[in-house]
Amino acid sequence: MRKLVLFAHMSLDGFAGDKNGGLGFLSYNAELQQFADELVKTVGAPVYGKNTYHLMEGYWPTVLNDPNASGHALAHAKWVQEIPKIVFSTTLPGADWNNTTLIKDNVVEEVNKLKQQPGKDLVIFGSPGLAKSLTKLGLIDEYQLTLHPILLGEGISLFDRDAPMSNLVLQESKTLGSGVITLHYTKR
Repeated sequence: MRKLVLFAHMSLDGFAGDKNGGLGFLSYNAELQQFADELVKTVGAPVYGKNTYHLMEGYWPTVLNDPNASGHALAHAKWVQEIPKIVFSTTLPGADWNNTTLIKDNVVEEVNKLKQQPGKDLVIFGSPGLAKSLTKLGLIDEYQLTLHPILLGEGISLFDRDAPMSNLVLQESKTLGSGVITLHYTKR
């Protein structure tokens, strides 16, 4: 059975983006890139909310035609272009990006069907709105978080304050040279 995993970066005060949704606060370097690359190897399908889907769809296909793109960026662009993708949205009229499935309703049923399919894990990339909804529904099996050494004060929170309590088990943590802490939790 596949798992539904949330992979997200967050500030020490729990924000997944600044007040405009930006990620300029990330302490992104080669060590964090290596962590992300290892996680990508476990992905059977990236999962996005509407806003993150629009960002990814608008960016990665352009990398394929960018003569200045790094080898790493090109490899990731090819991967994300070819892999089956899932987007959850009640308002998106369609999803035209290569190999994308749009799920508009029956979220619990659809997620459970996806989990029953063979293959690697379903990994939510960022998508704080979707993460909040799926957390409330108890559908996320694992949390792969990177905690960045910064207080934003305001921004887009990763978790709702009214989400049900969930006891988690820390599977692994690692402090990177930049001060970022990687955290891997599973549901108890």
